[in-house]
Amino acid sequence: MSDSTTRIVLASRPQGAPVAANFRLEQVPLPALGPGQVLLRNRYLSLDPYMRGRMDDGPSYAPPVAVDAVMEGQTVAEVLQSQAPGLAVGELVLAPGGWQTHAVVAGDAISRHLDPAGLPLSTALGVYGMPGFTAYSSLIEIGKLQPGETLVVAAASGPVGATVAQLAKLQGARVVAIAGGEAKRAYLETLGVDVALDHRASGFAEQLSAAVPDGIDVYFENVGGHVLDAVLPLLNDFARIPVCGTIATYNARGVAQPGPDRLPALFSQILRQRLTVRGFIVHDFKHLWPEFERDMPQWLRDGRIKYREDVVQGLENAPEAFFGLLQGRNFGKLVVKLD
Repeated sequence: MSDSTTRIVLASRPQGAPVAANFRLEQVPLPALGPGQVLLRNRYLSLDPYMRGRMDDGPSYAPPVAVDAVMEGQTVAEVLQSQAPGLAVGELVLAPGGWQTHAVVAGDAISRHLDPAGLPLSTALGVYGMPGFTAYSSLIEIGKLQPGETLVVAAASGPVGATVAQLAKLQGARVVAIAGGEAKRAYLETLGVDVALDHRASGFAEQLSAAVPDGIDVYFENVGGHVLDAVLPLLNDFARIPVCGTIATYNARGVAQPGPDRLPALFSQILRQRLTVRGFIVHDFKHLWPEFERDMPQWLRDGRIKYREDVVQGLENAPEAFFGLLQGRNFGKLVVKLD
């Protein structure tokens, strides 16, 4: 048992890219367990790009993390004490445990009971969790991919992008997968995509154009920046663009960007080519979770969907790992092992 937690809190709001001074490592007492609550020992912590937005105090789809509050994040955790119906001591769960070793949370905040005899526990934070479901659901709801169409996916070595690429192949599409660096590009080839490209390579835009002789029907957007610039001229009429993230610009929020203003040209293209550009939050598609929970484990066991994890040891290393995530240094789903 534990009567305290080691945690990382948001010490200040970043201006541009976050730095070590924006975080503080501390040990604090845990509150007493109340009715309907559970005490958790966090075993794995997920680090995800959305956390950068939570550090800003601005309009978003979810409230920001308060200054001096623990950084939020999903965890795989073990129940140490329980006053919540249906949650027994020793159970393994998916919970909003945050950047800390232990947490007291409401029992109704526990989203899943995990089976330790099944897939590795860490997959509940990646391919068999929020990132995998993000890929699965948005490809169905927004991508509406058809056999024979061409899909291009950015940040394709990450947990969302890699799953999108493989799901698209299962659906009979031509897949062009993009990542940063030769090692990641080579990894994409092991996933069975048709073409793997390095967006840092000289002549990237020309390589992408050659890879999509029939144009692009679905562009799965994770990045923005110069990757999007290369994609836009290659879109077919009625192309669909699920906008999952724009990580290239996350550290520039609230900072005036140099011109020219390309928004009018983009809107003109959307109108002229009848493009579907839709942002989404994974919770929009929760009605598809039962199908995902049925399909994904079987695909993983059959080897039809592969995954890669980037595991960092120790809570104290979470901030530096997070900085690397925003710079594209991680290779696979970024997870912090806490025990």
